[in-house]
Amino acid sequence: MSSTRPTHGGNLAWAAALSGCSPSDILDFSASINPLGPPQAAIATIHTHLNRLPHYPDPNYGDLRHALSQFHQVPMDWILPGNGSAELLTWAARELAELDAVYLLTPSFSDYRRALAAFSANVVAQPLPQFDASSEIGSEGADFSISAPFTSLRRQSVGLLLNNPHNPTGQLFSTSAILPYLEQFALVVVDEAFMDFLPPDQQQSLIDRVSDHPNLVVLRSLTKFYSLAGLRLGYAIAHPDRLQRWQQWRDPWSVNSLAAAAGAIVVQDTAFQHQTWTWVQQARSQLFAGLSAIPGLHPLPSAANFLLVQSQQSTTQLQHQLLKQRCILIRDCISFPELGDRYFRVAVRTEAENQQLLDGLAHCLVYPEPLG
Repeated sequence: MSSTRPTHGGNLAWAAALSGCSPSDILDFSASINPLGPPQAAIATIHTHLNRLPHYPDPNYGDLRHALSQFHQVPMDWILPGNGSAELLTWAARELAELDAVYLLTPSFSDYRRALAAFSANVVAQPLPQFDASSEIGSEGADFSISAPFTSLRRQSVGLLLNNPHNPTGQLFSTSAILPYLEQFALVVVDEAFMDFLPPDQQQSLIDRVSDHPNLVVLRSLTKFYSLAGLRLGYAIAHPDRLQRWQQWRDPWSVNSLAAAAGAIVVQDTAFQHQTWTWVQQARSQLFAGLSAIPGLHPLPSAANFLLVQSQQSTTQLQHQLLKQRCILIRDCISFPELGDRYFRVAVRTEAENQQLLDGLAHCLVYPEPLG
């Protein structure tokens, strides 16, 4: 399995096998995880809850849902925790697949197609304007738009799945740009896995619109911002009737006790939140400027904690060379059919780590080595 090209970022076993070093020695830019975490509050909470391991979790996840309810100012019964947002995406895909068609904004996170295919959904790909064949790739100023003639579609027949900020481009769509689609689609699922990397006054979340739109589902992740990917924790915010259906479909106790306890604590950690917002804005600006200064690379502006970069050189070749020479892992975009081998994605890490990446990229682009 270690020799198989990974679909997702963060596959350190694969990277270590290719580079010949230990997984712990890999500097991982492929997974967009907060390098400042996990918060100390989460670690302390996990330690204090170890005595709960002999017992089953609370099936209603009352403490976690209460904390999320306070955090978002929504009623508890509008919140459903999950085994990462990936589990909740599965149930969203099951409902989307019941419709005549599902419009998917592309390029898109590969798990969307995986989840939709599991239920034989009729997927209609809708490219972002800058990745439309009729538009110049890398063009700036593109806003969220879907060019299909939706006025002819029956509201009951179609669904829409998108993420905001968008993965892999990092583009942030305004709330006002998305709201009209709530009137045109039977079900709109918005994955906001990276929204919390934006300060509250910059976020474009639809969470406060869910109560007015029973056809809206918002998915959130707690593992990226709080660096808890190994715990697997996310949640959905949607109408209680919909969430009750999902609860009936899924296995019991999908969230473990330690994840639930940590999640309830981290959303109250305002110091860590402010530290992250300060870090990401400064480090992203540094990384963007550094990438822009390297000939042959064209980073796209991003509101998230990652950057999509267009490259004149094969990114597969670049990825392998970085691993073998520097033990640095970047995310190739082979799993995004619209992007292929001329794009890669990098997480924003600390400024010192970002500089290691910039130095490695500059060297590899000047002295490229063929794949062997």
